[in-house]
Amino acid sequence: MQQGTVSNLHIARVKGTPSHPVDEATAIAGLGLEGDRSAYEGNTRQVLLVDKEILDGAGLQPGQVKENITVTGMDLTQNKAGQVVAIGSDVTLELVGECEPCSKMDAIRMGLKDELDGKRGMLAMVKSGGTIKVGDTITVQS
Repeated sequence: MQQGTVSNLHIARVKGTPSHPVDEATAIAGLGLEGDRSAYEGNTRQVLLVDKEILDGAGLQPGQVKENITVTGMDLTQNKAGQVVAIGSDVTLELVGECEPCSKMDAIRMGLKDELDGKRGMLAMVKSGGTIKVGDTITVQS
């Protein structure tokens, strides 16, 4: 069973704008993170999780690749769609697949899109809601 820690949380209220760091976020079942641009019914790309170690290796700061949840201590690339992730005591997310790097990554740094291929993180949908806080434990349940 993989386990890690939430090191950073980010919310971007409007598409195309920078993400803002927050100490806690409210996850709403079937929607996403309250106040985030991706929080709407029917969206399968509600939450993006990224390994901090991958960001560090690429010389990037948390939130820079538009992730919502930055994690330490676990390798998200080892997970697959359909697996359930628990965060803290209440929140569960269902992983829906890898987030493929897009051309916006090259706007951060030329070549970053290719550099992050297979390492951009995992997209998820909120299955059960609650509060996520920096420092919460994150565990792959299945």
